Amino acid sequence: MHLIIYEWRPELADRKAARPTMDDVADRAGVSQMTVSRVMSGKGYISSKVRDQVHAAAAEIGYVQNRLARGLRSEQSSLIAVVLPTLGNTVFTEVLRGITDALSAQSLRPVFGLTEYSEDREYELVRDLLSWRPAGIVLAGLEHSDQTRRAIDASGVRVAEVMDIDGEPISTAFGLSQKAAGQVTAQHMLDKGHRRFVYAGSQSGADLRAGKRLEGFRQTVREAGGTIVSEIISSQPSSMVEGRRITAEILSGGDRPDAIYYSNDDLAAGGIMHCLAEGVRIPGDIAMAGFNGLPYLDALPIQLTTIQTPRYDIGFQAGKLLAMQGEDRSSTASQLVDLGFELSVGRTC
Repeated sequence: MHLIIYEWRPELADRKAARPTMDDVADRAGVSQMTVSRVMSGKGYISSKVRDQVHAAAAEIGYVQNRLARGLRSEQSSLIAVVLPTLGNTVFTEVLRGITDALSAQSLRPVFGLTEYSEDREYELVRDLLSWRPAGIVLAGLEHSDQTRRAIDASGVRVAEVMDIDGEPISTAFGLSQKAAGQVTAQHMLDKGHRRFVYAGSQSGADLRAGKRLEGFRQTVREAGGTIVSEIISSQPSSMVEGRRITAEILSGGDRPDAIYYSNDDLAAGGIMHCLAEGVRIPGDIAMAGFNGLPYLDALPIQLTTIQTPRYDIGFQAGKLLAMQGEDRSSTASQLVDLGFELSVGRTC
């Protein structure tokens, strides 16, 4: 038998009872409880002076709003659920930053989960996040399982999808045509005289948007009489290290292609590093192109040809839609919002 001795500490027992309330904030700030409520909820007009006054009073007494209790009363919380594939690179961190900036103006906060490109994991996250009664949900892409769609339909939650417009949205999607991005890249490489290509991808092909780009690339190359010699799709997550390994594999064969089309910039940057280390001339011996236009590319010794995507703007527009209130919420429902892309011609092709 184990004897457990508890120390009685009256100050701890009284801590919950002494927890600051909204009334305490109102007394300290010299305003009404209704004013404090409006400041905390972000609803209704409040002057910046009064808002600062209320926040200062709350900070002084250690008041933290019970958003869960408020959500239970209203059947909806002030949270926006965000379900993204990965934060392994800056693509989705920039999308998340845009979402966060748009939501902060309405005192909404994102809570997010990562699927790592798993459809089953997406459903689990959506199911769990919906149990918190979020005010909206952001999903990546347009392809979701039937059970995910049923859960969203049953909840009645507002939805914004991001990064893709090639398909049918649940409600409103903000992004770019992935297929068109592949077509534009292929046409540029063809115009440079390249006819024999290798595609390099990762994630075992689970990134459906990369698959759409490949579809557009294939179509354009074949219509022009070109050839995709092989498609190498690694089972590993995308990274510069994996890009370097795949590139070494491609160039070690005797039948070298004219160019490599990488599913993203991380893989392409690894390809550049391999070629520089091994004395392979770019684009003389091998041409390259990527996708995303990530900021760190400016630090590479050679500028990559890639597609610039409006990641922050995609996130911001999605967050802005979900932050709308009242009748404005239905004004932009059920549509595809094309935010475009831009071919950035570097020295690799």
